Amino acid sequence: MPQADGRYLFKEKKRIEALKHFEREAYQRGFEYIAGIDEVGRGSIAGPVVAAAVILPPDFFLPEVDDSKRLAPSKRRKLAAQIKNKAVSWAAAFVFPPYLDKINILNATKEAMRLAVEQLSPVPSFLLIDALQLPDINIRQKSIVKGDSLSVSIACASILAKVERDKAMEAFDLLYPGYGFAKHKGYATREHLTALMREGACSIHRESFEPIKTMLTGGKHVGQPSLFDWDNA
Repeated sequence: MPQADGRYLFKEKKRIEALKHFEREAYQRGFEYIAGIDEVGRGSIAGPVVAAAVILPPDFFLPEVDDSKRLAPSKRRKLAAQIKNKAVSWAAAFVFPPYLDKINILNATKEAMRLAVEQLSPVPSFLLIDALQLPDINIRQKSIVKGDSLSVSIACASILAKVERDKAMEAFDLLYPGYGFAKHKGYATREHLTALMREGACSIHRESFEPIKTMLTGGKHVGQPSLFDWDNA
């Protein structure tokens, strides 16, 4: 077993070191504090969009860190606690309906990311962001498509964001029983849609998202851009 453990740790160190490619590149360019940023909840029809930002030490190593979508909930919770303990700094920020509906989901996502970055101390000198850019922040940055599977900092941010949002949706389940928020976390599962038709929308449902938008206009579909049609968002 010790040999097996040794082989496992060796493989994990190689994998984590490979995930530090973008961080190493930034260090080599002279940036000292590099923050990874990711969000969760963009595709949900209820609850907040949540962003997390995290600055890791250069020698960071934590086995099993990965894109949060690849991890079981219990593993995410365990890793989140360890990431918080090892991080130089971390923060999470929430943007809730109805403000989310007012500014649209893309802008709400960017706003959550901006708020998370502004909470970090020390102030990051470089940002690694999953798929987006934040032009309103005067910090050098790099957008990485599928960054949560390519950058250790973004992967850690994805874990933190997911765990923080899950906790919020579990709390909302107590405030708004009957919808199953603790189970589906606000995503449009069959169970959630059935409860929505039975109970009607509550205050954390996103009024700019279907089917809530049609429900609130008396069943008349008034036309909503595709959730990920950023040109029309």
